Amino acid sequence: MGWDVKRQLTKINYRIHTDAIQAHLIPPHISKQSINILYATEADVLNVALFGKTAKDWRDENPKKSGNIRDYADVTQLVVLANLEGINAELIKQEIPQPERLSQLNRIAISQMQSLVGNSSIKKLEVGAE
Repeated sequence: MGWDVKRQLTKINYRIHTDAIQAHLIPPHISKQSINILYATEADVLNVALFGKTAKDWRDENPKKSGNIRDYADVTQLVVLANLEGINAELIKQEIPQPERLSQLNRIAISQMQSLVGNSSIKKLEVGAE
């Protein structure tokens, strides 16, 4: 499995995340632009929880790079990101306010990163990504 396959995992899990946003956060009769902003804001909840910055912050810091922050994530970060997407979807369903979700997701991201850094299974994924 290459790195791109692992990146696809987070895209697949993102469907779980966006379905929760659609079902629980998007009010009726809202403009398409407002809906897009809501999705982007929720994506940034995950970005800040894991990477410590929003997508815009990353773009501002990396003007010569194409893509987005997630395209430059390592395998461990992508595994944690996939986990955070599912967790955030459940927190959204529980109607937990965004600031509280961000705090919980950040603690979870730190804990999972600490657990997975140097993990032999992650190392196998990394080798497959080369």
